[in-house]
Amino acid sequence: MNQAAFGWRSHYTLLVLLFVYTMSFIDRQIMGILIQPIKEEFGVSDTAMGVLSGLTFALFYSVLAIPFARYADRANRRNFVAYCCMAWSAMTAICGMATGYWSLALARVGVAVGEAGGTAPSLSMIADHYPPERRGRALGVYWLGPQLGILFGLTLGGWIAQHHGWRAAFLWMAVPGVLAAMLLRYTAVEPPRGAWNEEVAPVGGTTESLGEIVRSLWSSKVFMRIGLAGLCMGFAGYAIGIWTPSFLVRSHGMSLQGAGAVMGLLGGVAAALGALLGGWLCDTLAKRDPRWRIGVPLLGCLLSLPSGLGFYLMPAGDAWHVGDMAMPAAVGLYLIFGVTSVWWMAPVYAVLSELIAPHRRATGLSIFSLGLTMVGGGFGPLCVGLLSDQLIPQFGNEALRISLAVVTGSCFAIGIGVFAWAMHAYADERRDKRG
Repeated sequence: MNQAAFGWRSHYTLLVLLFVYTMSFIDRQIMGILIQPIKEEFGVSDTAMGVLSGLTFALFYSVLAIPFARYADRANRRNFVAYCCMAWSAMTAICGMATGYWSLALARVGVAVGEAGGTAPSLSMIADHYPPERRGRALGVYWLGPQLGILFGLTLGGWIAQHHGWRAAFLWMAVPGVLAAMLLRYTAVEPPRGAWNEEVAPVGGTTESLGEIVRSLWSSKVFMRIGLAGLCMGFAGYAIGIWTPSFLVRSHGMSLQGAGAVMGLLGGVAAALGALLGGWLCDTLAKRDPRWRIGVPLLGCLLSLPSGLGFYLMPAGDAWHVGDMAMPAAVGLYLIFGVTSVWWMAPVYAVLSELIAPHRRATGLSIFSLGLTMVGGGFGPLCVGLLSDQLIPQFGNEALRISLAVVTGSCFAIGIGVFAWAMHAYADERRDKRG
């Protein structure tokens, strides 16, 4: 065990990786607050916006994530993530220069290509900076990225779009990404591979074929079951992140700035607290019984299901007044949902980092993320858009509300069952791995 792999430099590197991941999610999720003005300017349907915000991004992200991770398993991960961050930030700025639907779609493809090289190598670095008993909390900090991305991306993005137009939002949000890339490249630390593992990582990276790695993961009941649960969580999460601002505008009559404040400021803070709490619960409860590493995601789904359905189905009308802004009463349920719906993230990646060998970790995590992003990010927003268009004749302006309730309820119900299914398999596989 390399004790030098842990210390203040590891904490600093974790914070820089958090900054990079936050910018990744800002550039990815800012479409959520900009859907309405883009849709109106280009005159396209909800289905077309679902393709633009989901499938277009997810297809290229998913296809390139695995070869990028294979390269990162053999190369300097810090430098690679930094270069990718620089690339996706530049493409985000180009999104603000789009002149039509198809030019914006091409720019979003560019964002996806850059972001494909970010997450898996970053997670691999964190696993080599921290020992297994601390990884839940470390990953809980890293998984603040999506929540901070929502907080700043939707809050600031909504304000900029409200006052300066949606193109300005893309242009301004690209600037901090360039700074994040520079900080990572020139100030963060690339850790030794396998610093906290008993097995020694091969010098120069793995020589295994991708097929060998896939067959090994396929044989793991834990990986396959957690992968299925991840598909459900990703499907719901991406759909919710993209379409909820439009739901608040259509069903509750909020402005873009108001919807951005609810989703970004309130929802982002709630989810950030939830990410930290999920990681802390994972490490604390797992000391009593390792199955809690999957039990915490299960508990989160159980609490999220009623609060999520309540948020989408509560009728408009009752509101709290915060200054000049009317805040729908349903937002109270959204805050509960925001805290509990992210409990699965840090524990799941802690489990995967434990079970996947260091020399193939980035590749294994990218394969997991392939399903999460391709199915969740690609088809979640698209499914909500398609269902909304189909329900318009029956529900009119409330079609999006019903569509979001159906997708949220179905995905979290399935997630409950699959996480419960994975708990015993995790205990068995962990016992077999330890001999």
